[in-house]
Amino acid sequence: METDERPTAPAAGGATDAAGGAVGADVPVRALSTKLVGLGIALLVLLAGCALSLTVGSTSISLDVVWRALLHGSEDSFQQAVVIDDRLPRTVAALVAGLGLGVAGALIQAVTRNPLADPGILGVTAGSAFAVALGIALAGAVAPSTYLWLAFLGALVATVLVYTIGAVHRGSVSIARLTLAGVALAALLNGITSGLVLTNPRSFDALRAWQAGSLKTRGWEVIVPAAPWVVAGVVVALLLGRALNAVALGDDLASSLGANVFRTRVVAVLAITLLAGGATAIAGPITFIGLMVPHVARRISGPDQRWIIGFSVVLAPVLLLVADIVGRLLLPVGEIPAGIVTAVLGAPVLVVLARRYRVAAL
Repeated sequence: METDERPTAPAAGGATDAAGGAVGADVPVRALSTKLVGLGIALLVLLAGCALSLTVGSTSISLDVVWRALLHGSEDSFQQAVVIDDRLPRTVAALVAGLGLGVAGALIQAVTRNPLADPGILGVTAGSAFAVALGIALAGAVAPSTYLWLAFLGALVATVLVYTIGAVHRGSVSIARLTLAGVALAALLNGITSGLVLTNPRSFDALRAWQAGSLKTRGWEVIVPAAPWVVAGVVVALLLGRALNAVALGDDLASSLGANVFRTRVVAVLAITLLAGGATAIAGPITFIGLMVPHVARRISGPDQRWIIGFSVVLAPVLLLVADIVGRLLLPVGEIPAGIVTAVLGAPVLVVLARRYRVAAL
């Protein structure tokens, strides 16, 4: 697969005009100000999404009642229970899982230089789901803490396997081969996982809701063990930002600039494992968030991976929160899992992106 766009490195210094004179020195300052303003607006949208997540549902609760319930306890025990026991943990689950999936997607796209990469499309989340299902089927693993380690293991194995299949000579990566390997692996693992679920439906009751990407039953016993690992993955991703800018130029040029391409990719795979594994342990195999969010971040911030990752930290939780809220409101009774909503939103985006990039060898 060849694209009609090449990744570009962020400008290292001031630009010059056709005559060789310096363009206004305030251009970098204006660009930085624009990014900061955009990031501030994204943070406000995130706060608004959190407020909606706590107030909207089958039972609408006003924001002042939510505030009192969080700080002092509500006079209405039912509203108190809805806010504290249901909506607060699922809001935090959406924040942490969205954070992990969005940053994992940004890392995968940067490391593979594949604009269609996503933890779901490349089989990473399917690997986590398969490992969890296998643990339940073979070892009766039902504890949330066990889910976490199984999800990490599945994400690591799937990431390494897909990247190995997609690698060609001298460690470079074929975008077409990588995408096809990820889609094939995801289909295979999802099929096996579905077969395992059918062998003993009663044992897999909780897993079926988890597989659909539902945040409804996510409690602190799942969120608390996974959140530190997701945060650690975000920190590693941010520290990799400068090296990822070099890798975006191509392996040879990155090496000539002093970047250790192999080490960068190994550390990135570990970060992707923490991010995607932790997010999948919390919310299940949710797809397309890691595909959509980095593209939006790139539109706002430009090609600098540090800013793309920074915007993904904020925008990905917004998307998952919105998907969860929409899923609560679409049906008069019950709700649609957030994972299904993101799939409905993400499939057209994938089609648009696939048409945007020229496909030469599929």
